[in-house]
Amino acid sequence: MAQILDGKAIAKQIQANRAADIQNWQTQYGRPPGLAVLMVGNNPASAAYVRGKERACERLGIASLGQHLPEETSYEAIAQAILSLNQNSNVDGILVQLPLPNHLDSTALLALIDPDKDVDGLHPTNLGRLVRGEPGLRSCTPFGIMRLLEAYDISPTGKRAVVIGRSILVGKPIGLMLLAANATPTFAHSKTQNLSELTRSADILVAAIGIPNFVSKEMVKPGAVIIDVGINRIENAETGKARLIGDVDFAAVEPIASAITPVPGGVGAMTVAMLLENTISSYCDRLNITPNP
Repeated sequence: MAQILDGKAIAKQIQANRAADIQNWQTQYGRPPGLAVLMVGNNPASAAYVRGKERACERLGIASLGQHLPEETSYEAIAQAILSLNQNSNVDGILVQLPLPNHLDSTALLALIDPDKDVDGLHPTNLGRLVRGEPGLRSCTPFGIMRLLEAYDISPTGKRAVVIGRSILVGKPIGLMLLAANATPTFAHSKTQNLSELTRSADILVAAIGIPNFVSKEMVKPGAVIIDVGINRIENAETGKARLIGDVDFAAVEPIASAITPVPGGVGAMTVAMLLENTISSYCDRLNITPNP
């Protein structure tokens, strides 16, 4: 059976190591790191994600400076809120919770965030830094995947990697990060011909396509490392209860993979941990602190 890449456990370890640092920094510098999450509207999934981020901040001692705005809030009002946070010296990280209501231009709003406070790593400047191999804040989910591989001593060097999905949130940045780690990445998507043939060549297979159980055992090379980014909410028609499943058919693929991330408890937990790491990194840069590794 495959080794389970326990993102939840690794995330807890990372956060536990940071809690003492933050306490010391607050004593020395007079304030903790500060994260501001802007949420607009009442999307239930977004609200759950924001609560999880706020609880994680509380556990570490990071100041949670977020704002919850009504769904009808105008573009101009949100833009002003972002610009105000850019100028706030107690705020080290700014995140606009997506998706936004339909009347708002999320691309334009994200571009207003100070790139050095862009803890989601989605500002064009930070994406450009990633392409150029320059230091900068990295997109949280891909960053979390790379940290998870590192934690389990899985080196991408020389490996063939296939990424199913080409979003700016996950697919494109994880391909670039794997390339920087000396893997040979290939991007696949819904229009890729002979997809199963391509995925069976992968030593590392990243599934980020948003379709439940999309990756079957026939698509997986024996001994491959499987990274499941999918978070699909499936509701039982009889009971009304919902559960989360990934883009990979876990039960079928686990016996033939060498390592695999579960859903939940895999990549999702690492995403939140990397959001906090980005906030801490921005704080340290702002105050000229050399953080512990």
